[in-house]
Amino acid sequence: MSEQTLPTTAHAWFLDSRPEGRPTAANFSLRETELPTPGPGQLLVANEYLSVDPYMRGRMSDKKSYTEPYGVDAPMDGPAIGRVLVSNAEGFAPGDYVVHVLGWRDHAVLDAAGAQKVDPNLAPLAAYLGVLGVTGLTAYIGLERFAKIKEGDTVFVSGAAGAVGSQVGQIAKLKGAGRVIGSAGSDEKVKLLVDEYGYDAAFNYKNGPVAEQLAKAAPDGIDVFFDNVGGEHLEAAIGALRLHARIVLSGMVSQYNDEKVVGPRNLWNLSVTRSDILAFMFSEELDLQPKFVQEVGGWLTEGKLRYTETIREGLDNTLDAFLSMMRGENVGKMIVKL
Repeated sequence: MSEQTLPTTAHAWFLDSRPEGRPTAANFSLRETELPTPGPGQLLVANEYLSVDPYMRGRMSDKKSYTEPYGVDAPMDGPAIGRVLVSNAEGFAPGDYVVHVLGWRDHAVLDAAGAQKVDPNLAPLAAYLGVLGVTGLTAYIGLERFAKIKEGDTVFVSGAAGAVGSQVGQIAKLKGAGRVIGSAGSDEKVKLLVDEYGYDAAFNYKNGPVAEQLAKAAPDGIDVFFDNVGGEHLEAAIGALRLHARIVLSGMVSQYNDEKVVGPRNLWNLSVTRSDILAFMFSEELDLQPKFVQEVGGWLTEGKLRYTETIREGLDNTLDAFLSMMRGENVGKMIVKL
């Protein structure tokens, strides 16, 4: 692409107002915005794949969280993969593919320090936003460093058919778990968990109380709970803990739209079972990334780890993809292809 034909504007999704409860299209707009000229140490990138993730709902509110909120009347961001058009940074050249965090737009100018080169010949590009990206790394870190999976453990995963959950169950089995149980929001997803991802048991949480269904699936209790949902699932898991069990908090998607969050009523069972509740932020545990890439990359090559993507096409459909994902309509990682 010659300098004369380089883009000078980008199309980006803006947050127009903070949602109250569930976000709607009225809270957002797709706008044309000026694209700055790349300066020293910067890249101009044409995005090819965008990620939409549950944590983004939290950034749409201004309440205290582990990440900064999106600004109102400002473009949103998130993980993306794009092709370098212009490089003013050593180690990057036009044609390179990079992962970065200026998603929700078609073009971006960014500091090269915030970009990571990826090899499209080693894995499909979209995989670097999912199984080989933050979602896969989240599953890996949660199990490896915090759950500390032991041989024979019984593991329960909420939101098990989602981007993180679908990897958690498989990695737990590969790490020696004896029994892995998952919950999902449809009978089709339950079937997928057992037939495709190798879960030993799974149930549809909409078919009855979670505690009752979990008791049937794990009559002897659980050693690890990897929570992506919170709410009723967390309370049910606390009631099913064995001695010295570990609860890993990855997300609480059931509560992201709630203004009033009610905690579990049975926290005392943590004392009775001498169990731990553990929370983490993947960006603080990146020393595990090389081991993650080596181990997970090996499992993918050997066909031991499977993944599913739900792909929507077009920047115009990014918001719809996000809202659909928040309704649980995705299977595996939700990705937008530009």
